[in-house]
Amino acid sequence: MIILSIVGDITLNGAGATQVADKVRSELQQGHERFVLDLGRVRYVDSFGLGELVHTFSAVRNRSGAMKLLNVTKRLNDLLVLARLLSVFDCFDREAEALASFEPQPVLPRAIEERRGAALAAEECRSAPDPRADLGGHDE
Repeated sequence: MIILSIVGDITLNGAGATQVADKVRSELQQGHERFVLDLGRVRYVDSFGLGELVHTFSAVRNRSGAMKLLNVTKRLNDLLVLARLLSVFDCFDREAEALASFEPQPVLPRAIEERRGAALAAEECRSAPDPRADLGGHDE
């Protein structure tokens, strides 16, 4: 697992965007698949920088890897919301949480029971008689 602390701007005019992408690609070539980008000291991200983050994320995912964002600033969070990308990235405020997110989460017995109950309820709905079947008029 690689933790990269990014400092400065991630913009078209700055080298930050390409440095991040190049570093992640280099680490991918060396066999690393899990990345945490600590963005707590990033002052500004423009549309080019955001595009580089998305492109880098895609490169990692294409290699069956994972990339998490740590310490996302309010400004970057607002940009992710505006660009509708907040749901694409896993964002964390604490390093320990970001690192733990890479571990497989156990399936709890209660969750299994809830899914089983939902499946049974759905089956009951399919097998129940259609209440609309008796809506027609009756001749008496």
